[in-house]
Amino acid sequence: MHIHELKSKFIQSRDYNTDDVNALLDFAKKVYIQNEISIKEYRILVRELENQGAVIPETNHEDSLIEHS
Repeated sequence: MHIHELKSKFIQSRDYNTDDVNALLDFAKKVYIQNEISIKEYRILVRELENQGAVIPETNHEDSLIEHS
């Protein structure tokens, strides 16, 4: 899944469009938890969104499924 596919899924689910990368990151986490995307897809989306400026809140870093370097 790519960012544009995630945005389409977001629009279908929420009935509005957003370019807020943090909102998309939260949504990616939601669809991963609901088993709508695989861990591989989730990790790719997180990397892409982080490259666009999304940030995982500090309190969630210790629980993150993404390996940070």
